[in-house]
Amino acid sequence: MANLLNLEHVSKAYGIRPLLDDVSLGINAGDRVGIVGRNGDGKTTLLQVMTGLEEPDSGRVSRQRGLLVGFLHQGDQLIDTHTVREAVLGGRSDHEWAAVPALREIVEQLLAGIDLDRSVMGLSGGERRRCALAELLLGEHDLIVLDEPTNHLDVEAVAWLASHLAARSSALVVVTHDRWFLDAVCQFTWEVHDGQVDAYEGGYAAFVLAKAERQRQAAASEVRRQNLVRKELAWLRRGAPARTSKPKFRIDAANQLIEDVPPPRDRFELQKFATQRLGKDVIDVEDVDLYRGERQLLSHATWRIGPGDRIGIVGVNGAGKTSVLSLLDGSLPPAVGKVRHGRTIALQHLTQQLDDLDPDARVLPTVESIKRVTKTTDGQELSATSMLERFGFTGDKLVTRIGDLSGGERRRFQLLRLLLTEPNVLLLDEPTNDLDIETLNVLEDFLDAWPGTLIVVSHDRYFLERVTDSIWALLGDGQISMLPRGVDEYLERRLPIPAETSAPQAEASPASGEAAPAGPAKAKAGSAEERAAKKVIARIDKQLERIGEQQQKLELAMAESVNDYARLADLSAELDQLAAEKDELELEWLEAAEVLE
Repeated sequence: MANLLNLEHVSKAYGIRPLLDDVSLGINAGDRVGIVGRNGDGKTTLLQVMTGLEEPDSGRVSRQRGLLVGFLHQGDQLIDTHTVREAVLGGRSDHEWAAVPALREIVEQLLAGIDLDRSVMGLSGGERRRCALAELLLGEHDLIVLDEPTNHLDVEAVAWLASHLAARSSALVVVTHDRWFLDAVCQFTWEVHDGQVDAYEGGYAAFVLAKAERQRQAAASEVRRQNLVRKELAWLRRGAPARTSKPKFRIDAANQLIEDVPPPRDRFELQKFATQRLGKDVIDVEDVDLYRGERQLLSHATWRIGPGDRIGIVGVNGAGKTSVLSLLDGSLPPAVGKVRHGRTIALQHLTQQLDDLDPDARVLPTVESIKRVTKTTDGQELSATSMLERFGFTGDKLVTRIGDLSGGERRRFQLLRLLLTEPNVLLLDEPTNDLDIETLNVLEDFLDAWPGTLIVVSHDRYFLERVTDSIWALLGDGQISMLPRGVDEYLERRLPIPAETSAPQAEASPASGEAAPAGPAKAKAGSAEERAAKKVIARIDKQLERIGEQQQKLELAMAESVNDYARLADLSAELDQLAAEKDELELEWLEAAEVLE
């Protein structure tokens, strides 16, 4: 397979902060690579160095001669004075692009609802983004580089883009926080962190599994190392007179172990704030007509939202999702019908806008003006500074002007400010915008244990399926429809399969003689195989749980036996045996899981 691009010992820093430190990696023809990492860790810088927009401080970037690279930046390069037709289609008339199926599909999917003869200057941010993406995809490239391509795309458009990219022969490098998209498209995942780039095989799910395994192995090594640290420290601290007689190599070895103790990782987590109790009635939408301007969004719609409901709302851009949230919070009254709120609800609405934050205000004083001390669900009291630290605001960030925060930091701060009011009903409008995957994981963890009513509008399919229990859709018929099979059903209803495509196959089966019963027999066999796989997984889960408990007991016993070297050796051998047994079980679990995919 031809090599397209290589980075050899590349380093790149801004100021004193290294974003890339001695990084070596390569891309071959046909590779599809997803890049993940926290905001500010260097993902976009890596793309810019790869494509030649930025020169490395040291190291070498080599590219195949004549390599054609298409780069979708976070900010578009469209010319305002051009029309959409000129900017995207090179001025081609309708009959020219419509006659080519590949071009027609891209235009119909990404430019739906955009007048091609309209000026670029008048487009919204989302429309400009779709135009820039369409312009890139209409070209021929050996390597396509995309920086957050799913921004401003709805669930349906994201599904189409994933299918389109997977079918192209071009190599692909994509930075995205959309985990479903990573799984659907990518063969490899690169994680950018602390100046390094770690490579994993597979999409997001495979990346999480592989990273967990690496961390498990590192944790086992760390337990052994910590035990050595404790043992050597105990030996060193037996008293000053004894210390002078100790061999120097033992003291040096102990000091080296102590120096190698890593600093605590600077991580933030969303705190599970105490919430007010909800009554039986939360929000009732009764026989409502809803308009946005001249356009009717709902017609005689009735919808009852109860305590603890976790609802996701999907629909194409412009279907009225944001308007429905405004209807629920009371800021957009219906033309006909009523919206009733329960007496005990404390509702908060996270909008897409960041302009409700005073850019001149400082981070810590703003939080203290809302609440200086808050209580968690376990009764712990946290100061404003402690709360901000849990949200990743440490050091000089505590006194930074809000206007100087990055988009992701402002989004995080907006969410913190909202949660401090202790709501029991949360309306979240595109909450994943500008948040990196680590922040999303923490937000999801918080929402897992949050006992209130949650309603989410998001184009992030992974996030929706992760935090909600039911999916509702705006399908353009004036109703809010529940979809029992979630996003998959939504996509099927948006793109129905023509009946004639399946009818001939169904009629042909009886005429195929002996081949006819093969289908049911195969299905029956497959079903039996799946049942057996489920039993294997259930058995292994119990065994892994038992091994985990045994490992914890052994680790505690080792911590208590730091001076008993013989006992430590025995316990360490038992721990190694359990680790080997666990590895074998996990491999067996993965093999069984493949049957169910």
